[in-house]
Amino acid sequence: MCTGHRNLMLTQMLLFLTGALCQKWKVEYHQQSICAVKGSSVVIHCSFYYPEKLTVKKVMWGHENNSIFVGPFIFDSERNDTSSRFKYIGNKKSNCSFKIDQVEHNDRGKYSFRFTTDDVKGQWTGKDGIGTLKVVDLNVSVANPSGNGTTKEGDSLKLTCINSCDNSSFSSSFTWSKNGKPINQGPVLHLSNMSSTNSGNYTCSLNTHTGTTSAAINIDVEYGPKNTSVSVTPSMEVDVGSSVTLICSSHANPPVENYTWFKIDGNDIVDVGHQPVLFSDDGGQYLCSASNKHGSQNSSVVTVKIKHHRTIFNREALIVSIVATLLIVTTVIAITRLQKKRTRAPETDCKEDSQDVVYVNWTSFDNNQSPEGNQSDGATTEIFYTTVEFHTKRKSNTGQQMDSHHDYGNVIYNTVYRKQLQSPSYIETL
Repeated sequence: MCTGHRNLMLTQMLLFLTGALCQKWKVEYHQQSICAVKGSSVVIHCSFYYPEKLTVKKVMWGHENNSIFVGPFIFDSERNDTSSRFKYIGNKKSNCSFKIDQVEHNDRGKYSFRFTTDDVKGQWTGKDGIGTLKVVDLNVSVANPSGNGTTKEGDSLKLTCINSCDNSSFSSSFTWSKNGKPINQGPVLHLSNMSSTNSGNYTCSLNTHTGTTSAAINIDVEYGPKNTSVSVTPSMEVDVGSSVTLICSSHANPPVENYTWFKIDGNDIVDVGHQPVLFSDDGGQYLCSASNKHGSQNSSVVTVKIKHHRTIFNREALIVSIVATLLIVTTVIAITRLQKKRTRAPETDCKEDSQDVVYVNWTSFDNNQSPEGNQSDGATTEIFYTTVEFHTKRKSNTGQQMDSHHDYGNVIYNTVYRKQLQSPSYIETL
């Protein structure tokens, strides 16, 4: 019995010594679970213990995706990888804290710390590690009081930034941005009496981490047609026979679904087209109407004028035609007079002046005789003598009246002499 008692005492002593020894080799994680927003930085706080006589040589951090005893490790002090997102912020004494920058969803899971000392057998791994590293996204919820899923002008919206890691965040911990530009602080953004200027992409982020931006929420404010107008090309005033192009433009969201063209004809308004572009060769007053599911709007009236040049054109053509005709007639008269002056001989009072008489000798042959026939046959040859006189000299008016019955100033005289010759070689000139 005494022996049994001694054995019990020995067993209890061994257990005590073993527990005391084990208490000197230890890794302690301050948090059993950690939640981080994607893009932020997270710190895993850690402490480790070992016999005082030993010196720590190497520290390592491992992830559950690999062996926590043999690695590969995401951090190894002997590797000295300063560019990595994983950074050891502790020391080789007792602090084994670890930091992860720009957290990604792949970083979720369990982590373990391991260290070695100058004792061959002096190495230890914190087997349990942290419970879980959870990685979440910031989310934006939208509340529309109208409840129809469509945002239109005049509506109000409530946007809330949700961080599922910490629902008790203070309002100053969030920043709201529109199209990348900060616009407000706090977990909630109120948009009231909205207009087209409120359309855009909205995000929220943690103030302490600029890389924690949430997914963008697009706000598209719909509205009826605005600034409806008509443009005319080439101009508002065109020549007869030309056509104009009328273009209807309008700002609307969703875009204009229907276009209608109207022409004002007196007291009537006539529907003349249903396309954004209208081609017309007719003058008058026009307007267009643009519409979508939120309403319609009319443009102002434009007036197309057709320029009529018909009367002016005929008058000008008549004047040009008359001038051309006069020029032609004048030219013909001038040429005729010039030709007459060149063909008339100078007038003289001497009837014997050879310059006033032109003699023409015309030889007549029998039908049976040619000019080149044998003249030794004695055939008779007839020669005709013709005298033509030109008189251009004018007398005075008195003389003309007195001798009007003897006026031959513009008469051509013909004198014909017939001479019968016996000899074919005879030629007579008077």
